[in-house]
Amino acid sequence: MASAHPRTIHDFYGFPRPLYEVQYPAPGAPEQAQKLAENPEITPDEQWGLDHGAWSVLRHLYPKADIPAFQLSLDERRSFKEHLELGREIRSLRDQGVLILGSGNIVHNLRRIAWDEPHGAYDWALEFDAKVKAAVEAHDANTLAEPQKWGDALLATAHPTVEHYLPLLYCMGSTDDRDEISYPYEGFDFGSISMRAVLFGKIT
Repeated sequence: MASAHPRTIHDFYGFPRPLYEVQYPAPGAPEQAQKLAENPEITPDEQWGLDHGAWSVLRHLYPKADIPAFQLSLDERRSFKEHLELGREIRSLRDQGVLILGSGNIVHNLRRIAWDEPHGAYDWALEFDAKVKAAVEAHDANTLAEPQKWGDALLATAHPTVEHYLPLLYCMGSTDDRDEISYPYEGFDFGSISMRAVLFGKIT
């Protein structure tokens, strides 16, 4: 996303009206985005903006919307390992003071939501979350790039579609073994959503 003034995109449906009225007018970072676009695997786009995967998180981290931000899309035609490799491609951004933020859920299955369990978790959700946590703490990015090895059924249940899992691979690809790992938040919502947040290194 190479726009200097990205628009706020409300790419969801069926939610309360106030969510569609939220605006997040953060400036873009076109120069930084264009540097990334020197990689032939990455194409600049000035039409897209900040969709809910970005602004729903950024508005809590930076409520004044005064921090330049740009977003990378997910090419779902790529394999897990190819997403991890792209994460390694953007590792140099951290040396330039750029925060790499992956927005998703470690477990995300809206079809299996248990409305009567606001803080509960299914056994399969606990299992998948635990496997991810173990791999993260071991700095084992390659294992995270092969979640199907934990069982196709487990992966399909934890992630009927994988767009909420893939951002983790970009974050892991941009780290190294020296990064301290912490969890600003751990917990589950409605049985089938892991809200685990992973922090690599320290934000100063």
